[in-house]
Amino acid sequence: MQSILLIIFMAGFILTHQYISAQLKRNDKINIVIDPGHGGRDSGAIGINGIQEKEVVLKLALYLQKLNQEVFQNKFEIYLTRYSDTLIYLGDRSKSARSLKADLFISLHCNHSPAPGSRGIEVYVSGRNSANRNESTYLAYRIEKSIAQSTGIRSRGVKFSDFQVLRETMDISPSVLIELGFLSNLDEAGYLKDTRNFKVLGLAILSVID
Repeated sequence: MQSILLIIFMAGFILTHQYISAQLKRNDKINIVIDPGHGGRDSGAIGINGIQEKEVVLKLALYLQKLNQEVFQNKFEIYLTRYSDTLIYLGDRSKSARSLKADLFISLHCNHSPAPGSRGIEVYVSGRNSANRNESTYLAYRIEKSIAQSTGIRSRGVKFSDFQVLRETMDISPSVLIELGFLSNLDEAGYLKDTRNFKVLGLAILSVID
């Protein structure tokens, strides 16, 4: 019985991938809205080494734009919900996705835990029913696998949560939230502090979007 359910599940994912590709290729370029979390007076998590979540995710978001130009030959149209150290309210982030007619919405964050041994990446999808839920879930699994394989960072899996930024963008486009690692973990905070690692992270994210 479990084998049958697994076959049905995988068949659904294959069909979902075909649907995503068809939808995204309706335009010449895939329109991606990248959402660097926090900003301004909201620093987000503070790393064990002093780095701030708001800075890490903004630097990575800007680097994703650079990779799009230099590696992917502007295959994507990438917009950010913020381009500087500014606080953007959650509702305004989803409004940006709507006004920019996003084909994909990707929110970037870093994790934190009182337990210094906590580690790993997580990719979140809204738990609500939506026309884009299956596509979002499929994208989340692809990103999760790609980052774990490319960076060697442990994966904590794909999870479902009713984060406002996901809840309000799910009806616009496939939408995921990536927790890039734990800033409370010395190794992962060190990895995210070194911007030379952003190329691997960025390629892992963009390479699975087609």
